[in-house]
Amino acid sequence: MAGLASHLSMHGFDVAARAYPSRRHSISYLAGAVGDWIRERAAGRPVSAVTHSLGGVVLRHVRDPDIRWERVVMLAPPNQGSRLAASLAHRTLFRWFYGPAGIELADGSRWPAPLAPFAVIAGTRTLALVNPTSWTMARRFPRGMAHDGTVAVEETRLAGMTDHAEVDATHTWIMNDPRTRELVVSYLRTGRFP
Repeated sequence: MAGLASHLSMHGFDVAARAYPSRRHSISYLAGAVGDWIRERAAGRPVSAVTHSLGGVVLRHVRDPDIRWERVVMLAPPNQGSRLAASLAHRTLFRWFYGPAGIELADGSRWPAPLAPFAVIAGTRTLALVNPTSWTMARRFPRGMAHDGTVAVEETRLAGMTDHAEVDATHTWIMNDPRTRELVVSYLRTGRFP
């Protein structure tokens, strides 16, 4: 996300990024830790967020009433849960590598909606040499289903979203796509995609 953060800074946004141990904890635990950090960093100011993949799901679970949400842009979020996680969650290697949050991605039916107006950007490039995940995961989607090598476009949709767009990018590198960056800036400024 560093390139996107730099791009947003060049467009006048005050940017802060937060990594979290996604493979060691549950989604609710991660949401608590991220929420605490956002509240402290924001110090009462309005906050917008740009998330990637699991980050969108974690953000949906941040319920801190002291955070003044303005807008959210989710990049390639498995908002409906992940068919890949559902198909692999029983495997020991998957459970070991992705941990509790990865296992929870198998079913998104009870996740809360974001507390701010939000938009979603989904990728549609199924295979790319620079995206090793797509080499193995892309084979698991039915023929004809639009996906980014990891998340199906239909899995990114969520009731209540303000906007939805598709870009020619893989899951891992969607944030580096020039069209993605244009859409993010537009939504953060205006609440709409151009």
